[in-house]
Amino acid sequence: MLKRFVAGALASYIFLPATAAEIGVAAFNLAWAGTEADFSKHIEVCTAPTVKWCDSRPKKIKGEEPTKDELARAAKCQAAFAEVAGGAEQAQQVAPCNAYKLTAKKWAAGPNTMYQQKLQGLRGTFDALVTEHQIAVFAIQEVKSEETIRAALGAHAASFEVCVAPHNAFQTVGFAWRRSLGKGACTAQPSLSVTEDPTTPTSIRKVRPGLELVLSIDGKLVTFLNVHLKSGCASLNKDSYSDGNLLTSDEAACKVLNRQVVPLENWIEDVAKRSPLFVVLGDFNRKLDEEEKANVSKNEVRADGTFADKPNKTDANGSVTSKYLWQEISDGDPSLVQVPLSKSMGCKGFEGLDHILLSQDLGALQKAPTSSKVPVKTMPNQVVETSDHCPRVTKISL
Repeated sequence: MLKRFVAGALASYIFLPATAAEIGVAAFNLAWAGTEADFSKHIEVCTAPTVKWCDSRPKKIKGEEPTKDELARAAKCQAAFAEVAGGAEQAQQVAPCNAYKLTAKKWAAGPNTMYQQKLQGLRGTFDALVTEHQIAVFAIQEVKSEETIRAALGAHAASFEVCVAPHNAFQTVGFAWRRSLGKGACTAQPSLSVTEDPTTPTSIRKVRPGLELVLSIDGKLVTFLNVHLKSGCASLNKDSYSDGNLLTSDEAACKVLNRQVVPLENWIEDVAKRSPLFVVLGDFNRKLDEEEKANVSKNEVRADGTFADKPNKTDANGSVTSKYLWQEISDGDPSLVQVPLSKSMGCKGFEGLDHILLSQDLGALQKAPTSSKVPVKTMPNQVVETSDHCPRVTKISL
């Protein structure tokens, strides 16, 4: 839990004038963003003779489990990576060798400024978001530290408050918001950080936590919930990446995402009681718009036939019978509003994973909520990409 911004924060807000009743909000996944020192550590480990840019994740054919030989290869890579990094815990703080899509050949031939180019791209993107789109609140995913966020904000860093959720791995979530909005109160939500392998008590691999930010804007209490859920179970429908999966699928990633349902739903229900005006945003790694369009009946949301607005039963590992994420978290108690995507403005990168959701009370204040995706800034022949996501932005009326 983050105490830095909590103590006394609600008593020291700076209220904005009535003309500031509309604010710009963005969800932005920075794609393994760290400092230059973090990147140097990544290179040190991945160029080690025992590692040689090996991929620590088991490869598999779509729809099939990894072979025994592939599992053995990945385990050998993980062990070598951890040894060079200084141990299993330290290894979790280093970006894996495939994080930036580098190889031995790319690294040898690339400029030594390749990571600086990524940071320059992030600074340019944040500059456009602040100056052209008037973004006042950023929910940030795949970031290493507060220092990284400030570096990405560049010339605007002094105008923003920053917080991140503590985590035992490289990737975490963070917020940046204009100082004119007040001190704010940040609270980490470790309940979302479920263990990837619940059958192994000693496992230290956990998915990312959530993060809550409470602000008083124009005299109204507004809560922002920043999430980055488990990847690999994105599509309900068949696409180029998967055959389509329910949350009850036997796919390993779906099993982890399934166990995040209850902590996410509990968090949303708790916030709804104390802060009716709230926003849930970030990288859900799930195409919620697909699920919404599926028009599922109430008795189809869960495999056991119980309705989504009733308490969810969990097994010993925290798994539930929920087949759909959207219908589960927007079950009428409370209901949520998806801010639709109106345009992508030539944006490249992942589609359908980043969402902005409004509480029913906040949604009722909007005339016609809409959002867009803003392209990230890049340089010619850039080796390490700025991000594989584009910021999703909207304006919220209060």
